[in-house]
Amino acid sequence: MRVTSGTAGLAVAALALLASPLATQAAEAPKAQPSPAMVGYVNEPLPPGIQVTFNEREGAIFADASGHTLYSWPFRALRLGQVGDHIGRSACTDLKLTETGGFMEPYPPGLILPNVEHRPTCVQAWPPVLAADDAKPVGGWSIITRDDKKKQWAYRGQAVYTSYLDRELGDVLGASKSGGGRHTGRGPVGPAANLPPGFALVSSVTGGMLASEGRSVYVWDKDGANKSRCTGECLEQWKPILAPLLSEARGEFSVFEREPGIKQWAFRGKPVYTYADDPKGGGATFDGAEVPGWRNSYTYQTPSPPKEFKFQDTTTGVVIADHRGKTVYTYGCAEDTEDQLGCDTPDTPQEYRLAICGAGDPARCLTQFPYVPAAKGAKSESRLWNAMLINPMTGRVAPEGQKGAMYVWAFRGRPVYTFAGDREPGDMFAAGWGEIQGSRNGFTALVMQDYFMR
Repeated sequence: MRVTSGTAGLAVAALALLASPLATQAAEAPKAQPSPAMVGYVNEPLPPGIQVTFNEREGAIFADASGHTLYSWPFRALRLGQVGDHIGRSACTDLKLTETGGFMEPYPPGLILPNVEHRPTCVQAWPPVLAADDAKPVGGWSIITRDDKKKQWAYRGQAVYTSYLDRELGDVLGASKSGGGRHTGRGPVGPAANLPPGFALVSSVTGGMLASEGRSVYVWDKDGANKSRCTGECLEQWKPILAPLLSEARGEFSVFEREPGIKQWAFRGKPVYTYADDPKGGGATFDGAEVPGWRNSYTYQTPSPPKEFKFQDTTTGVVIADHRGKTVYTYGCAEDTEDQLGCDTPDTPQEYRLAICGAGDPARCLTQFPYVPAAKGAKSESRLWNAMLINPMTGRVAPEGQKGAMYVWAFRGRPVYTFAGDREPGDMFAAGWGEIQGSRNGFTALVMQDYFMR
């Protein structure tokens, strides 16, 4: 049966504690990775040691001198309280929490957390990016004083941190917009894209997609460089994105005159359009691209998933599926505590996942939500995917040679699963399985066709 928030809380509290030390921070600087071409970002002054790098999912992001991605933790309201950082302050401390905070009804405060002995503090999991005593504010960067009297960098007023999970330049394993860590309320920080007014950059599983006034942006293969051939009947479905008469080129955007007195925007030399049938305020990638010759306009595109996976149509969009066409799911989790630490990686307590997928029974979990197996030594051209060796009965990373261990695929450093209840390709009956439709502790389908709201 589907686990409700109340039963999940009781199941988690009742499970036995498992010991698992937190993975330690990398002792040496991550190796730099080559950055693919990306849309220009707004140049602004940076503090000493802060750099701009690239991730194939989020695009341009900030990193510290060692190459660790920077994150913020904006203040937000939960059902029975607030968590996160106010502007100009940091709520991430070195206090070791041992009990639930009671932020998510019907959970009462004061329940002992699993794995208390090895549970990290917020500062251990999310090290603050500290500023030197003589550091000065610069551009959008300011300096706040923490409760421990240390100086910390803040971007646009939000304190910034790194994550113990990141190892290499461009890693975004701590918290991302899809498939990992988003339940904690944290996210990567980066510079604004250099876009003309009215445009937006939508970070999707497929890459950095352009949008205009809440609709997907498209280009046409038949157009020339800064020349539109869309006329007559073509204009009934494809609406040129017009530029004000006094508009000038900006970054990779140019302006051309499509007819006397009427200017149109072009991106990388290709005229851009919206599609008449896309709903304003909420568009979906690939809607108009079903028309031959028309395609979404991307500033960068994410490499394809490993060859063992495929794209599968469902009633609500396109998902990533295994070779049989079965929908692939990710698991997400954040603890009901003031520090909102994640509980969805193999080095965090598995009690939460076991409660949701099998009422605390590992064998039932393996039947209900089996791992997606990977071949030993399997590689991916996308850094979003990797194969890891897991003990399926504990959910922990296993040492090589451990009896019963299996190689599984992981997305953003978190194993992926299929669902036993999905019988046919396109089924996705476990989407939103868990607490609050999976938004707190549960499973969500790995959607390829992203929907966005502006």
